[in-house]
Amino acid sequence: MLLQIPQVLNPEMVARVRATIDAGEWVDGNATSGPQAALAKRNLQLSEASPARAQAADIVLAALEKTPLFMAAALPLKVFPPLFNRYEGGQNFANHVDNAVRRTRAGDMNIRTDLSATLFLAPPESYDGGELVIEDTYGGHVVKLPAGDMILYPSSSLHHVTPVTNGARVASFFWIQSMVREDARRTLLFELDVSIQRLAQKNGLDDPSIVSMTGVYHNLLRMWAEM
Repeated sequence: MLLQIPQVLNPEMVARVRATIDAGEWVDGNATSGPQAALAKRNLQLSEASPARAQAADIVLAALEKTPLFMAAALPLKVFPPLFNRYEGGQNFANHVDNAVRRTRAGDMNIRTDLSATLFLAPPESYDGGELVIEDTYGGHVVKLPAGDMILYPSSSLHHVTPVTNGARVASFFWIQSMVREDARRTLLFELDVSIQRLAQKNGLDDPSIVSMTGVYHNLLRMWAEM
């Protein structure tokens, strides 16, 4: 499932995050790359050890907890502490697939990467290029979102970032280990959840069909969840 999640951060929150990270220590993006990714990746990254990274990550994590669409789609068990990158001067990231397992620099979290997320932090009109292109069975999906919006997609997807030829593309990126490992099952649960919410708005939560569908949702989640 490929899903755009609008306004994870409002403009004031985007400004707070940018003020924090823009003043931080930026290093070669390959500081967190595996051997194959290092051949394809050309960007800058906010140092994982930087206090600015921790402060900005806390803002993003707090916002995610208050974003119902993210919670419904990702069914998060663990969220990797958000990282931040910057592309400028022709920098890009060629085709790659994210590592299956990530470990924090401090070693306090191991995470299976079921879902990848990119949270855009620069207005799309402020830079040229920098599109995130995600491949699936239907071809390549080109993503370049307003500041504060986020794209959520399976970490198994082949994807790349096109060269930034003018301005700077700034974003947060991170991974999620879901309670439901398989993308197809997560998609079914999400679609069922969305349908329940729509019917509930129309018919009320006490409608017998809503009660029945909610039971089906939770029984499927109970069957498929890994804790």
